[in-house]
Amino acid sequence: MKKQAVFFDRDGTLMEEVHYCNDPAKVVAAPDAAASLGRLHAAGWLNIIITNQSGLASGKILPSQYEAVEAELGRQLGGHVDATYFCPDPSHSPTHRRKPGIGMIEEAARDHGIDLPQSWMVGDKGIDIACGRAAGCRTILVLTGYGEKFRDCGADFVVRDAAEAAGLILAGAAPCNRPGPAGKPREQR
Repeated sequence: MKKQAVFFDRDGTLMEEVHYCNDPAKVVAAPDAAASLGRLHAAGWLNIIITNQSGLASGKILPSQYEAVEAELGRQLGGHVDATYFCPDPSHSPTHRRKPGIGMIEEAARDHGIDLPQSWMVGDKGIDIACGRAAGCRTILVLTGYGEKFRDCGADFVVRDAAEAAGLILAGAAPCNRPGPAGKPREQR
């Protein structure tokens, strides 16, 4: 039986936005994120981080710094993250793995036996929503991080933060049919 997952963007979604975060002392998990991920786990959901990290390619983040930041975030999230997939490719050279490409989600689905149409992508940018939609997932835009700038990106839902996103998922939300950009209705999935 395939599993359900919630794919989370990292920066601006599960942790406060820090431009090219390379210092674990700057990691601050989003409010109530640890408890929310714990509730998702208890309900049988996999929690997987999908994150672009072009700072690795540019040298703004060293691999050891990336690993230290990930370890600190994992600690602050109470160990409720099942896997993290990251793409170090530079933003000026889009690849299939780099969001909005779906390569990281495809890898996670293969590695963990995930049913993508029954899964969710949660993030604070239009590329997160585009990635989730292209992979066949339902999508939630959070208004933390850069979220306010992307309100009209076509997400199935727009919520305050990752904790509210988790609550929506746990409540069994079906994608809404509210108007999208330019007043066009969003399709039900």
